[in-house]
Amino acid sequence: MNSVPPEIPPEAFSLLTSNSFETFSDTRRYFVADPRQRYVAFTYPTLIYIERPLCTVYCTYIPSELRKSVHPKAQIPSSASVLPNIVIPAFLVLLEFHLTALELIIRCFFIEANMSFAAPSLGSVGGRSSRRAFEFGRTYVVRPKGKHQATIVWLHGLGDNGSSWSQLLETLPLTNIKWICPTAPTQPISIFGGFPSTAWFNVGDISEDAPDDLEGLDASAAHVANLLSTEPADIKLGVGGFSMGAATALYSVSCFAAGKYGNGNAYPANISAAVGLSGWLPCSKTLSNKLQGIDEATRRAQSFPVLLCHGKGDDVVPYKFGEKSSKCLSSTGFEDVTFKAYNGLGHYTIPEEMDEVCAWLTSKLGLEGNTA
Repeated sequence: MNSVPPEIPPEAFSLLTSNSFETFSDTRRYFVADPRQRYVAFTYPTLIYIERPLCTVYCTYIPSELRKSVHPKAQIPSSASVLPNIVIPAFLVLLEFHLTALELIIRCFFIEANMSFAAPSLGSVGGRSSRRAFEFGRTYVVRPKGKHQATIVWLHGLGDNGSSWSQLLETLPLTNIKWICPTAPTQPISIFGGFPSTAWFNVGDISEDAPDDLEGLDASAAHVANLLSTEPADIKLGVGGFSMGAATALYSVSCFAAGKYGNGNAYPANISAAVGLSGWLPCSKTLSNKLQGIDEATRRAQSFPVLLCHGKGDDVVPYKFGEKSSKCLSSTGFEDVTFKAYNGLGHYTIPEEMDEVCAWLTSKLGLEGNTA
């Protein structure tokens, strides 16, 4: 952190050397975020300095290893050049505090001015006018250190992969849980102007009126069910996730309760619990219709435990989305929904929140020998 290249603007240098940040580093890469909503992403010898709320981006030299990942028609700035006043959507600033955000931001903004930002055709974001092929990435497994009592598929957020969450989950004092952490397909994402990212489904906007990508949701929910299909019959099964991963987990819960996917095919997995961190409930407006008049669906919903956690300072997936998701589940027959709010927490997780997850899972799954 001491060898800061001279191209870094003074204001960025002061941020990097401030003690008010959470800092994540691996060899040459740094990602720094402060609680005042100002962010620095730094990869030597590259700097992207993002200042909110204006979302102004300054960038210096891009090294050769990152040039390969930039769009082939991109105009790469020369060393020490600065591109000021590039206004970007706030959603792109964070991308879950993972270093993959750096490469994604570079892809999105060093493109020729005459290039179209229109997303490639995916059918309609909420419709089924075309069929897509979904190629899921690598799956990471954290095996239980004690007696195997439960298996949980945990889903990462937009732009991430299964590896980062597997490393965190391995540190939790839940010795009886096997964690399965898959990686989402890489696909064009409408909110990124059609640029590809790992995602469980396509998203055009983070808003209550945004259409749902039913085809993508069904494909990801089916992938989760398939991952659980080979688990022993006496093992309790669960789903969970962060951000978009939480949304996919909650969609899986709605499919389990209804007994079918959105496309009408039978849902095969017998899941026992779900955890959603900083996420939302897809297809919330149609959930009641999905469950209405089906006795088995009502019974499954009534007894199914759900834990939702959300930070009040989340400006990526707003807190109100988590709160409304909780209320929607409760109003449609889910009687065992726990909603935890965290003052000042942004779009990331903290030890206090993970302690809550550990205690809740231990209780709801009846795990032995765990200390949360």
